[in-house]
Amino acid sequence: MTKDVIALTPTMPDIRTLLAGLYAGGPDVRVDSAGDGAVVQLRAPGGHPLISVEAPIFVQVPGEASRLLGTAIGDAGPFWWTETRSTTAVPDAESLARSFAGRLVSVLGGTTWPPGPVTTDVVPLTSDTAQAPATDTSPPGIDVLTDQAAVVIQDRPVVAMSSWLSDALRTAATTNRALQIVTPHTTRLTVPTRTALQGHPNRWIVQDPEHGYYDGLSGAALRWHNGAFTPIRTHPGPVPAFTEQPVSGDRQLIVSLRTQHAPDAGLLLGGALDTTWQHLTGAPPTGWSTAEPVNLPWSTRQLTDLARTRAPRPTWLIAVGHPDRPAIATQRITRTTAGVEEDITLALGYGPVETPPLDTIQPLAEVLVSRHNLTSMLTSLRPGRRDLTVPPHFEKPPVPVTFTLGAGPVSDIGFAHASRPPLNLHPIQLGPTAAPALHYPLGDSATTWGALQQLTTHLTAAREK
Repeated sequence: MTKDVIALTPTMPDIRTLLAGLYAGGPDVRVDSAGDGAVVQLRAPGGHPLISVEAPIFVQVPGEASRLLGTAIGDAGPFWWTETRSTTAVPDAESLARSFAGRLVSVLGGTTWPPGPVTTDVVPLTSDTAQAPATDTSPPGIDVLTDQAAVVIQDRPVVAMSSWLSDALRTAATTNRALQIVTPHTTRLTVPTRTALQGHPNRWIVQDPEHGYYDGLSGAALRWHNGAFTPIRTHPGPVPAFTEQPVSGDRQLIVSLRTQHAPDAGLLLGGALDTTWQHLTGAPPTGWSTAEPVNLPWSTRQLTDLARTRAPRPTWLIAVGHPDRPAIATQRITRTTAGVEEDITLALGYGPVETPPLDTIQPLAEVLVSRHNLTSMLTSLRPGRRDLTVPPHFEKPPVPVTFTLGAGPVSDIGFAHASRPPLNLHPIQLGPTAAPALHYPLGDSATTWGALQQLTTHLTAAREK
């Protein structure tokens, strides 16, 4: 298991300051690198890793420290985020990580997380590190690596899709392993982390003091068996800790859309997400990145350049909004035989006295159809936390409110067939008459899932003929 310590400083930790921090281990430890040089490690004389220090991240997006750590630093201006992971296999390692972070903030200013007294003391090794296994895992963010699973153990209030966790996910996927994140029952996930764990065989393992281990997304009771956490088949249904919690009145609006573009040299990506954000919040996204914390100011040009350099490999990214209006999106950009596709899911949080802007969905669909080559869009509403984090208990599924089919799919299906579903639905024609799209209002009750399923079956049947 590891413990994380983060230094948040107003200026960049330079080489001299980092070296001063690394001397917190005294002369007996040695410095090494990992993760293709992106991680610096302090190791015990026997080779066991004590702490791993990620390259500092310049966070230029307000509210990220508050969103992920609960501290308000950075809300007034940019800061540097330097993350250190210490192993719990050596008792001295966590104190060493705290001293390393403390030395950074003592020179550069700022604060450390978790909150607590800042120390700059040298931490001599008093533990017998010869008894600790000196095995390495790649990347360093993985705590336990077996033939079946890459296990990451986290003790944080919010588990974000950080760069090292992305590396762990990539390692698990490329080696046919499951990514399994183990947390206390008080931990929540960000939307990007939840998205990453939804695909089989990945899991969120919650350690509950009364009920043992369970899956934080399904409630299934789990046990460690043959190198991975697996369901206890004899356990009847979800564990009691997973039962639905009292409703707070918070809600989430979820917009999932897909666009498709011709692979033109002048193509600028991110426009559909920018337009959707502005329609629903009155402002564009504030930042984007390929991991959390989100650190770059919003720029469709920069994200297009990144996707272009990575093509034909897909590009996955995260966008966030201003802290006053909780919103977060994931976007996957893929080069296909049909062109360039953008798959976007945007979630927005609302409190009990706030009204989700459902009346803006149809005008939004009209703009996306006419300007951004919309293929499809599904809008849903669900009970859920305003801050958009995912708790380890049951949450009601989203209720579909509207569905939009772009001009291309309508043409493939046939306008006459697509505009006459066998339901009490009255689709609204969008875009030019020569190339119409269709917008289907579904309502906002629990029965709309059935209506959406029947509509999808009707539309799919035409394509299969």
